Order: sequence, then structure tokens, then C-alpha cells
Amino acid sequence: MKKHIQAFILLFFATGLIATAQSDNISPQRKQAIDSLALEKVKDLSKYISIIGSKETQFSEANRVMDRAEELFAPGSEMGVSSLSSQDVAYYPVRRYFERLMALNYDNVTISWYDIHYISDLERQPDGRYVGVVTIYQRFEGTSVETGLNYKDTTKKDITIYVEKKQTQVAGRTIEFWDVMLGDIRVTETSA
Repeated sequence: MKKHIQAFILLFFATGLIATAQSDNISPQRKQAIDSLALEKVKDLSKYISIIGSKETQFSEANRVMDRAEELFAPGSEMGVSSLSSQDVAYYPVRRYFERLMALNYDNVTISWYDIHYISDLERQPDGRYVGVVTIYQRFEGTSVETGLNYKDTTKKDITIYVEKKQTQVAGRTIEFWDVMLGDIRVTETSA
């Protein structure tokens, strides 16, 4: 977490210097820093999801982690849920997804993400934002001792990444910086 905060502070001040040149273009060096921050936020989300889904996490801690996880997302973002028993994919607002995850009827839940990487480069949109896509694979395992229920699946998901210029006040000065937010998480494939 300390590393994440340090990276954010470094990105914040470095982007402020670039922003003073009034340029809306992202230099290759800045793009690399933004890519790293986006992947770091995806990895943070992975950790948060495993904490929220764990049956060993206390309710108050799970709620605190849900609040932190929600901060990673752009407003109105949704997360997809799939299963092996249906071809349908259901989409839920981020907070509702976390609440459903916490309430799963298993004695033990293990969720892990792997093979996290960009599948599309950042592309500038007409509104000035940049949009990219990160793909991940999620391994879900749920077991219930009483019923003997054991469910496992692997889901490929695409996470929309938004990069936009924002402003903040520091010591009475307005500083612009590039911020990274996660968007919709779309299910593209579910397998055993």
C-alpha cells in the first residue's frame, strides 16, 4: 500500500509539471507511468475482491475494503458475473457486486486473478479522455462443508480503463494531473 501511495504522489507531481505546459497529449514516459498506475489499480482491486469474498473477513473490515475498492471506479461502472450453469452474464453496479460477493452461500471462497495485461493501447476520445482495456483471468472456488457443494470456474474479464485530466489545489495553486479510473468489467469467457 505504501508503494502505491508513493507511486501516486510521484505521478501526481510529475503530471502537474507536464500539465503546466497546457498539453493534453500523453508523452511516452507519462504513458508508461499511467500504464503502471492502471495495472497497480487492477492488482489492488484483485486484493480487495479476495478480502471481500473471504468468509474469514469480518463484516466491518469487508465494508471498509468495499469503500476503498469503490474509489477505484468511475461513476456508474458495472461488474459482470457468470457461471458454468448459464450462458447469461449478469451486470451489477460495483457496490452491489461486492455485497453479493460477500453474501455468497459458501463456507470458503477463494478468488485469484492472474495473467493481467493490456489488450488495447490507450486511445484518445473526443472528450479528451483516454480509454484502454486490461484483460485478466479470475479463478473462483467456492466450497460448502455442510452441503458438499464445490464450485470452480475460470473467467476471462476485460476491464475498461479511463485516463483523464483533473485539477486539484496545492498551496493555493491549481495543478492539473492525469488520473486513472476503472470502468466496466465485462465477462468475455467462462470455463471450468
